[in-house]
Amino acid sequence: MCFDLDSRPPITPIAGGAMDHEDLVLMAADGNQVSAFRARASAPTGAGIVILPDVRGLHPYYEELALRFAEAGVDAVAIDYFGRTAGPGKRDEGFAYRDHLEQTTYEGLLADVRAGAAAVREGGRVVAVFAIGFCFGGRLAFLAPTFDIGLSGAIGFYGWPTGSRPNSPAPADVASEMRAPILGIFGGADEGITSDVVATFEHALVAAGVTHELVVYPGAPHSFFDRKAADFTEASTNAWRRSLKFIRANTPAA
Repeated sequence: MCFDLDSRPPITPIAGGAMDHEDLVLMAADGNQVSAFRARASAPTGAGIVILPDVRGLHPYYEELALRFAEAGVDAVAIDYFGRTAGPGKRDEGFAYRDHLEQTTYEGLLADVRAGAAAVREGGRVVAVFAIGFCFGGRLAFLAPTFDIGLSGAIGFYGWPTGSRPNSPAPADVASEMRAPILGIFGGADEGITSDVVATFEHALVAAGVTHELVVYPGAPHSFFDRKAADFTEASTNAWRRSLKFIRANTPAA
């Protein structure tokens, strides 16, 4: 899995920050019930974001991340992937995610992301929708600009951009279909997503003319964006700031 079960985002809550939040069950186009968590900003900026978890699905890490986005003025909806095989609900420590991960399909994931984007837009106050994902969800975030859901940008934290998977194409292979800017966040000490993998993605994005920024933090491992990873506080802080800057830069002024 991408994080330890007790991991949380390394973002300090804003003192006095206020937002509305709620558990949801969304309906995907194929009838799947998608568990979700929504946080709405008390001072909205017009930006909204769909949070795409790692292989564990809807975990408290991502619910807390939604709250931190809302504090920053970004409406957020974190979604789950496993309603078709595990039913809706929270994914606790005993969740056998591998059994359900193997049963996901690209079509199903696409339907769930679309449901999440529709939920972000509910109420009409969001003018720019983004996707952010981590590991498995990071790869999915890189693919999201090909989903024809009107994204304004996508942020992937250590998502694999190359190599075939049973439940998704390689983002580098479909770069020509991307219709939104990309921000990629990677760890320089990631033993799986090595420098040559990032370079392959870079070349594909350049060739396709996709606006992008790929950032590699020297010495940082896979899944460094974690409150417990004190050695990588500087990288985590910078990655969070870059993410918010990317969202602001691609959100139309009111």
